Amino acid sequence: MSLAHRYDFVLIFDVKDGNPNGDPDAGNMPRLDAESGHGLVTDVSLKRKVRNFVGLVKEQEERAPVDGEKRFEIYVREKAILNHQNQRAYSALNLAVAPEEQAQAATENEATDAKKKKPAKDKRKGSADEVALARQWMCQNFFDVRTFGAVMSTGVNCGQVRGPVQLTFARSVEPIVALEHSITRMAVATEAEAEKQQGDNRTMGRKHTVPYGVYVAHGFVSSFLARQTGFGADDLELLWQALGQMFEHDRSAARGEMATRGLYVFQHDSELGNAPAHALFERLAITPKEAGAVARSFDAYSVGFDSRGLDIGETVQAAPGVKLTRKF
Repeated sequence: MSLAHRYDFVLIFDVKDGNPNGDPDAGNMPRLDAESGHGLVTDVSLKRKVRNFVGLVKEQEERAPVDGEKRFEIYVREKAILNHQNQRAYSALNLAVAPEEQAQAATENEATDAKKKKPAKDKRKGSADEVALARQWMCQNFFDVRTFGAVMSTGVNCGQVRGPVQLTFARSVEPIVALEHSITRMAVATEAEAEKQQGDNRTMGRKHTVPYGVYVAHGFVSSFLARQTGFGADDLELLWQALGQMFEHDRSAARGEMATRGLYVFQHDSELGNAPAHALFERLAITPKEAGAVARSFDAYSVGFDSRGLDIGETVQAAPGVKLTRKF
């Protein structure tokens, strides 16, 4: 069932004594806006958690698909080789395309041609019709392709997909404090380290945390792009479920206490939309209850729309033709 409405949504989550999204270029410190001190979590990190949740809840279903159809596989998953995923579309559709060995040869030819300063011939691309069929197959079988989109032209060419669901970076409501802790492991990895420490056998390390922070991300769902990828009402409901519960199944030593605190969805009567997204987002405010106080729990904040609190399950008229519902 295709979508008949435009959706904009606000995701609110918090972290306590954890690292919501470390920056590998900064020693895995929590990501920060250097000018304001507000914490950041990338859209890529949030999408990864959605992918992991969908893969978790749909794993059994995908092992025994009804009528041989798989709809909830994950394209960008851990340790996946994307060109192998692309090849599956051509194999399933019995399309003639250069196999991986020829694609590799084409890559080597490109490198040789580049040295000769001659344009390389792209032997990896199928015909326009083949690419369109492969793209459709990928959308039908992979949840994250038809949801977030993907670039699938890196080897065996399945084209590109612009996803109907887009997320922004999440930004903390207030500036955060990024702490660094020294930690000790009572063991070493090698005999050489043990000899060097004369049997003390300790390994020192560092750990980074945010004492507490509330983060807000914005998202968008386009019914027009959904129609192109086959993203339907069942996919949308699975997305809402994933955003609400994804942190519950993403526990780690660095993210022991992260939780979704609210998922607010603006549903427009029309597909084009009845109000600008930014105007709706600005009217949903997350504010400290006591200005200047040090927050260490979500109880220190209030969520309101036009100065009104929102209860679970409450639906309000956000604007002419737009209703606001709390999904989680």
